[in-house]
Amino acid sequence: MEIFTLLAMFIIAPFAATLIGVIYLWMFYKLRTKSSMLAGVLWVLYSIYEYLMYLRVLCTGECNIRIDLLGIYPLLLVLSLAATVLYYYKKSKINNAEKFSES
Repeated sequence: MEIFTLLAMFIIAPFAATLIGVIYLWMFYKLRTKSSMLAGVLWVLYSIYEYLMYLRVLCTGECNIRIDLLGIYPLLLVLSLAATVLYYYKKSKINNAEKFSES
C-alpha cells in the first residue's frame, strides 16, 4: 500500500502529475511508442482532473473519501509500467540494430 501513499502526493500537488505526463510525451516524441503517448495524455488529463478536484469544481462538499482513485491509480500504474518497458525494449532494439549495421 505504500505506492498508493506515494501517489497521494498528486492530491496535494496535482501539477506534479503533469511532469510525469510530459516525460511520457517526450518518450513518445523520441521513439513514437503509442503506449507512451497514451500514458502521457492520461497523466496530463489526470492532473487536470485532480486540480479541478482540488479547487472543488468537480467535488461538491465532502471529497475526503476518494473511491475514484481506486480505479485511477492502478490504471495509471499499469499503463506507465507497460509504456516504460515498451519504450526501453524498442530503444534496445534500435541500439542493437545500429550496432549490427556498424559491424
